[in-house]
Parts: sequence; C-alpha cells; structure tokens
Amino acid sequence: MVTREDFVTRFGGVFEHSPFIAERAYDAGGAGLELTAKAVHAVLSAQFRAASEAERLGVLRAHPDLAGKLAIAGELTADSRNEQAGAGLDRLTPEEHARFTTLNGAYTKKFGFPFIIAVKGLNRHDILSAFETRIGNGAAEEFETAMAQVEKIAWLRLSSMLPEG
Repeated sequence: MVTREDFVTRFGGVFEHSPFIAERAYDAGGAGLELTAKAVHAVLSAQFRAASEAERLGVLRAHPDLAGKLAIAGELTADSRNEQAGAGLDRLTPEEHARFTTLNGAYTKKFGFPFIIAVKGLNRHDILSAFETRIGNGAAEEFETAMAQVEKIAWLRLSSMLPEG
C-alpha cells in the first residue's frame, strides 16, 4: 500500500501546482487504490470537481500562459515545458508570439484565468484557432471548458506515468 506522502509526492503535480487534490484523493480512498491511470484520474478528478469554486479557480490560475512569460524565462514546470514544446510553442515566429501575447492578455482579462488547453497532438495553429474561438465563450461555458481541459491534461500526464488500466 502506498503512503500518503508517496501518493502526494507522485501525483501532487498532476493538477498544476495543486497538491491539495492528491492529498484529498488519498484521504478519500487513494490508499487502497490500484495505481492505474484510470483509477488515479478518477479519484483526482472527483476531488477537483468537489473542490470549492474558489479552489477550482485557483487550479486554473496555477496554469501558465501558453508561450508566455514563464516559458520565456524558463520557469515552467517540467510537464508544462515538455507539453508546450511538443506543440511547437517554443518555436513561434515573432508574429505568432505577439498574437499569443495579445490573446493571453485579453483572455485572462475576460475570464480571470489563463487559456488552458491540452496541447498534446495539437500544433501552434490548432491552438491559436481554439484560442480565437474560445475567447468568444461566456464565462460559465469557458470555466467548464477550462476545467475539462485541466482534467484532460491530468489524464495525459497520468497516462505517461502509469499503466492505463
């Protein structure tokens, strides 16, 4: 059986900078959990969805801007850096970078959290297109969309760590 400390150490970063989700998941039955991506994702996602709106907003706000200041400064988490690089966001033209910067600012101003999208399998053009579409969403719709994307990112991260199950 895995200890709480080991569980939180291993899965505390699956939801960006939000180890409280892994702590609550362990306390809610994670101790006896089969360590598969499916099982761990289910218990982590349940705790994410059960968190208060303010806590969920905090999880969204913990995500970095795509191709933003943290990426330029080299201060992304390893997962975020690898995910953004895989989508080519570390190789933007100056014009593309300017467009991302403009969209990041407008999106964050409108919704109060950064644009979040699971970038695996997407390229910078796909991401820009989704960005330009989603910025037109209403606040409630975009909050739900962003939460679903956070859960998808968590799934992708867990799938690279554990057997799928």
